Amino acid sequence: MSKFLKGTFILLIAGLVTRVLGFINRIVIARSIGEEGVGLYMMAFPTFILVVTLTQLGLPVAISKNVAEAEAKGNFAEIKKILVVSLATTISLSLIFTPALILLAPILSKTLFTDPRTFYPLIAIAPVVPVIAISSVLRGYFQGRQNMRPSAISQILEQFVRITLIAVMTKAFLPYGIEYAAAAAMVSSVIGELVSLIYLMTAFKLKKRFRLRKNFFQFVHSGKQTFKELMDIALPTMGSRMIGSVAWFFEPIVVVHSLALAGVITVEATKQYGALTGFAMPLLMLPSFITFSLATSLVPAISEANTQNNKKLIEYRLQQALRFAFLSGGLAVVVLYVLANPLMELMYGSAKGSYFIRLMAPFFLFYYYQGPLQAVLQALNLARAAMINSLIGAIVKTAVIFLLASQASFGINGVALGIIVGFVLVTVLHFATVLKKISFSFYVRDYLKGLLVMGATGWLGYWLFENTFLTEPLTIKVIFSLMAMSISYLIMIILLGLIKKEELKRIPWLRNLFA
Repeated sequence: MSKFLKGTFILLIAGLVTRVLGFINRIVIARSIGEEGVGLYMMAFPTFILVVTLTQLGLPVAISKNVAEAEAKGNFAEIKKILVVSLATTISLSLIFTPALILLAPILSKTLFTDPRTFYPLIAIAPVVPVIAISSVLRGYFQGRQNMRPSAISQILEQFVRITLIAVMTKAFLPYGIEYAAAAAMVSSVIGELVSLIYLMTAFKLKKRFRLRKNFFQFVHSGKQTFKELMDIALPTMGSRMIGSVAWFFEPIVVVHSLALAGVITVEATKQYGALTGFAMPLLMLPSFITFSLATSLVPAISEANTQNNKKLIEYRLQQALRFAFLSGGLAVVVLYVLANPLMELMYGSAKGSYFIRLMAPFFLFYYYQGPLQAVLQALNLARAAMINSLIGAIVKTAVIFLLASQASFGINGVALGIIVGFVLVTVLHFATVLKKISFSFYVRDYLKGLLVMGATGWLGYWLFENTFLTEPLTIKVIFSLMAMSISYLIMIILLGLIKKEELKRIPWLRNLFA
């Protein structure tokens, strides 16, 4: 099994576990503090992501790419310099932005979010910024060496600790008010990230090829060229993420003010935004762990191929990634569309948000493509172009949200439509940029086969759910329909040759079956 496929496979398993745990986490939060509490949580969360983006400075991707290139040359002194310079940069930035978040929390909560209760979640999440800053550097190092196991295990640990604490802490603080319960959910995240960092540091110490602390400041002083090389990739990458983070930061602000123009009061706006971003969006984004795994593995794999000027390998890796994104995303879209209502009932005890899932699910295929395409652009030194694409998408998304959500006839549906327009546009722009750089064959017949399989699976799932002899409990009925859809989908894509036999042989427990 190649390093690329092996790394992707490890991240896939870890991504599945962490997303499932993360989803259980969301369910616990939703059932504990309701739509209003989730709304408060989700209003504060984009601010936290913005601060983390500023602190990371786009370094994780740059570290991964530069470490991969340095290791290909056997230059371990350069690898140490990359780590030292990155740690010095992120730690310094975290010492600036963490106090800034704490000081600005009162202004953000009262003025911009128009809900003073968001102050408590904002304060609660601030201490995690330096923890994530250091973790991201270590993850970038391991990913650059195409060793995905430490990153994978750290993600699982973080989610496991968070979910263990969240149920206890939200219930303990709920009697004091919903805002305190939302803040307790944030504190659980802080502790989870801290445990994850401890594991990464331990893994690094056990597997390192050099002493990081030895002559640390000498490496910092002599690392000007390394810093410049990192920034050439990191700054445009940060630009792309910054644009996304700023757009996400302004999203709840624009939503609240737009819905106010449409005649929706603040408390109701918080509930509606909670239903969309806290209930529906996590379910729609659940399958993206697959494309995230592909994107993370693609950066070092394509950087290595690009260093060797191997254009055929670059296209082959991209074709693999996009095909896996299409096939995995296709099943996700069909399942979410057909089972939207029962899935929401099972997880949250309410069908609120199911309408958003049916509205948005068909377009999420574009979202699942976005991660691999952006990874390729970063690996090919086109991070600046990716940043411009993201900026265009963010501006258009925000404009559409304001124009539609401020009209009473659209309301919160205008927010959903704005989000769709934003990510579809960015994906199309990314793909157009990739086509300018590398030759790419578009296999129309395979995509038509895939759409046919999706249609057949959707019809089968709908028929089974409506006509199955199983009526109660709902859990068994959903699991039965889900399994039947997944198995039939897998059989059809194998029979139609959309997954190659050679690829199935590379999966450890299927290797003997196809031998």
